[in-house]
Amino acid sequence: MRTRWRASTWRGTTTATANSERRLGFWIWESSWEARSSERIWTPPVEKVSEQTRSSVRVSDLGNSEHRLVDREFDVAEVLQLLPVKSLSSKLVVKKSGLSLEKFLKDHYLAGSPVIISDCMAHWPAKTKWNNEDYLLRVAGDRTVPVEVGKNYLCAEWKQELITFSEFLQRIKSSGCSPGGPTYLAQHPLFDQINELRKDIFIPDYCFAGGGELRSLNSWFGPAGTVTPLHHDPHHNILAQVVGKKYIRLYSSSLSEELFPYSGTMLSNSSQVDLDDIDERKFPKVQDLEFVDCILEEGEMLYIPPKWWHYVRSLTTSFSVSFWWSEGESSDAS
Repeated sequence: MRTRWRASTWRGTTTATANSERRLGFWIWESSWEARSSERIWTPPVEKVSEQTRSSVRVSDLGNSEHRLVDREFDVAEVLQLLPVKSLSSKLVVKKSGLSLEKFLKDHYLAGSPVIISDCMAHWPAKTKWNNEDYLLRVAGDRTVPVEVGKNYLCAEWKQELITFSEFLQRIKSSGCSPGGPTYLAQHPLFDQINELRKDIFIPDYCFAGGGELRSLNSWFGPAGTVTPLHHDPHHNILAQVVGKKYIRLYSSSLSEELFPYSGTMLSNSSQVDLDDIDERKFPKVQDLEFVDCILEEGEMLYIPPKWWHYVRSLTTSFSVSFWWSEGESSDAS
């Protein structure tokens, strides 16, 4: 979703147990600059989970009966009041069913055109398993994960914490809140850490279009109201919406100057424009820029071309997976 300056890196084996993660210091947090592929990673200090917190939230605290993370529809009129101005009032992202690889390559990959693919996740075990809180607790409840706390990564009060997955689920049940704001498990390689969840998904065939190779596979899990501000990423991206719904707005890469990227290298892929509260004096023409948007429904995938600007808001509790892949050497894609 975002090639922003990631605030966490870690190393370890995917087979490590929760105990070994704690005993061996499975998470190695660094305060340094690194280069990974085409992106740099900045790792500031984080607030580590305390042993008291670890022991206070157990799998049993959240019950043994089956719980669904999302079990009701939302009021569209109510949701529209929360979205940026002009949302869902203009051009929607085109949605296609039964999209062949040939048509995807020609009409979207090479053309640099977003598309929603509506029928290619029905065979994923994750479609049913990940909306079951008990399943998630069983396979991941005692594991430690890095979460983001606060409105979004551009805000001064934004921070990271290390908490157990069970505590994270408990925060979601409490409307995702901690004293510092919403808690979001964002852009995290959860599937390297928890193999059971990796078995629940499959890499879409579209990710091999153009002869490139998969660069990263990340999870995005949080309550309604989590926001990823307007930004762009360097790779081809398919965002698979496994649980819940998201609102997504996209601007063409050709509009980069009009979206006022931050001048510093660290945030150069993020816009200074806050779509939730546009400063019309500072950015008077932004509301006139052409965009496409959508509500990405459960079971759908959205293709986002490289360098396309996008803003994302979770409308319900949401669990998504992003697949980033690179250009093939012989690709003519722009």
